[in-house]
Amino acid sequence: QVQLVESGGGLVQAGGSLTLSCAASGFTFSTSAMSWVRQAPGKELEWVSGITDFGPKYYDNTVKGRFNISRDNAKNLLYLQMTNMKPEDTAVYYCVKSWGPYGPRGQGTQVTVSS
Repeated sequence: QVQLVESGGGLVQAGGSLTLSCAASGFTFSTSAMSWVRQAPGKELEWVSGITDFGPKYYDNTVKGRFNISRDNAKNLLYLQMTNMKPEDTAVYYCVKSWGPYGPRGQGTQVTVSS
């Protein structure tokens, strides 16, 4: 049974940084592509970033150069380092077991960026 638990969200001022973590269990994490998605109130789900099991990464244009996705296969952890954050980054962020926005996901963690 796939289990994904996000943590690390919170309130940050514009220009600040946050690092999200996702603890994965119930599947072979090291051979799984993983993604971060976000959903702001009244908006569609947005694929923020993805990482394959062999290296290649994806970033949405709105976060390219500001966010970094990484993984620790020994600890079954997925990370999203967010820097130079903007109010439009405010959303619930989800960890997803997929290459793309759709797949099993966690309960999400709220990120709020104040201006």
